[in-house]
Amino acid sequence: MCLGIPGQIVQIDDHVRKLATVDVSGVRRQVNIACIVNEEHSVESCVGDWVLVHVGFAMSRINEKEAAETLKILIEMGEAQAEMDAMRMSARR
Repeated sequence: MCLGIPGQIVQIDDHVRKLATVDVSGVRRQVNIACIVNEEHSVESCVGDWVLVHVGFAMSRINEKEAAETLKILIEMGEAQAEMDAMRMSARR
């Protein structure tokens, strides 16, 4: 199953490589934001955006309400814990 987990972009780490730090329920991880950047939405304007993160990429922007609802559903399904554990493990490397 492909799973995108909601997180909020808290800082831009590398403008050129389009890398940003995303906070997912208190866990911070660097992700690639190239999929959500375009002429109308620059790298710099991504701070504060809510995004769906999958395998190290911010795949799409969502609003805060969608993020909260998605996280709630994932927690209810038990999926979020596994994804957050995986993010914690990869962040330690």
